[in-house]
Amino acid sequence: MSALVVRGGTVVRSTGSTPADVLVEDGRIVAVEPDLSGPAATADVVDGRGLLVLPGSVDVHTHTRVASDAEPDRFFQDSVAAAMGGTTTFLAFNNPGTGASPAAERSLLAGLREWRDRTSGDSAVDIGLSLAVSGRMDDPVEELRRIVDAGVPTAKAFMVFDFRLDDRRLIDAMRSLGSSGGMLEVHCEDPVLIDTAVEAALQRGNTSPRYHAATRTREAEAVATHRAMAFAEAADAPVHVVHLSTAGALRAVSEARERGVRATAETCPHYLVLDETVYGGTDALDVARFVISPPIRGAADRDALWGGLAEGSLELVATDHVPDRLDREKAAAVNGVSFDRISNGSPGIETLLTLLYSEGVAKGRITVERMVELLATAPATRFGLVGKGDVAPGFDADLVLFDPHATRTIRGRQLHHTSDYTPYEGLVVSGAVRDVFVRGRRVVADGAFVGERGWGRHVDRRPIDS
Repeated sequence: MSALVVRGGTVVRSTGSTPADVLVEDGRIVAVEPDLSGPAATADVVDGRGLLVLPGSVDVHTHTRVASDAEPDRFFQDSVAAAMGGTTTFLAFNNPGTGASPAAERSLLAGLREWRDRTSGDSAVDIGLSLAVSGRMDDPVEELRRIVDAGVPTAKAFMVFDFRLDDRRLIDAMRSLGSSGGMLEVHCEDPVLIDTAVEAALQRGNTSPRYHAATRTREAEAVATHRAMAFAEAADAPVHVVHLSTAGALRAVSEARERGVRATAETCPHYLVLDETVYGGTDALDVARFVISPPIRGAADRDALWGGLAEGSLELVATDHVPDRLDREKAAAVNGVSFDRISNGSPGIETLLTLLYSEGVAKGRITVERMVELLATAPATRFGLVGKGDVAPGFDADLVLFDPHATRTIRGRQLHHTSDYTPYEGLVVSGAVRDVFVRGRRVVADGAFVGERGWGRHVDRRPIDS
């Protein structure tokens, strides 16, 4: 691979921004300096004038589906969408619904082998796995001790759904993974509060999708998050709270951290951009777009999340991308199927960077340096991705040339993910991805995909620094 110089852009790191040239050799950044006109004489030169030079986003929370005989391109297509949105590395879960086999749903190690085999050579950007821990597994606690050595130091457990871990196994999973150099991620919602509310709603005949949000209350999330923090404290293990959506849950994490619990948390763009009015429509299929767990909250919670991102109590933003489709996974909503049987999830892998820039940086809620911390530096560091998340010598040349002056309207038909809709339809946003490089190779040029299937690599991760 020939040398590459990105000239004249503004390099943005979590520690500051400066006009600089970036020299890349053999897929790695070797210099970031004010003037690299000398090396540029013999290198491929990319004009970065007027653009921000960002590290590629690192999305640590997706439910991207693996290829199947019926849909052989679905994993690759979502990886293209990631690239188009400025994400150069993403982690995927292999939970039920993503294409995992029955064997993978019984064993973490079987799931690891299967996922790597089925995604090998199938991505346009770099990828990694976070295993899903199911209550249906034979002995997940014992297997957790072995996944860190296999380059997978994180796994996710659920406190809800029919494949959840009970409380005792959840503590044991935290202790087992934490003592081995890993970190458990936890979906925090209280099953007793939710199951009771769902049962009562169905008995009253309240079956439409709007009742999904009404039965998954703020209190159910806050109570579960508080319990998860207590479990991590008892287990003396690190913990990461996924898709946090409420001020109460954020407070539980902050208070636990003050007590010395090694806790971090993420939120998602849909909690930062949308509000609970999305559940007020009369069209069942339209409302089903927003059947997400936890559900979209109110403006007060949204403001609290932005505050947490700005002051540091929320460490990162990830998408929780689920490539559901209105004509398949969500279609049951128009047939009178009750809300508790409609697929949970919504797409977002392509809109992460633009939304956080437009709603955060352009509106003055966070600085551009904080955005880089939230989308690249912090997720790479927290999830053991060596060489990712920064524009500095020694790091992979995962670069995004971003136009902060562009404006556009998000339209589902213009996106590249495998969903047939976006929850942000019609939203006018500031900023746009122009060029994207993965380990020095251009995969997006002038807003068009120019990469190739298989350029993305599986990334083994180091143990978690807790």
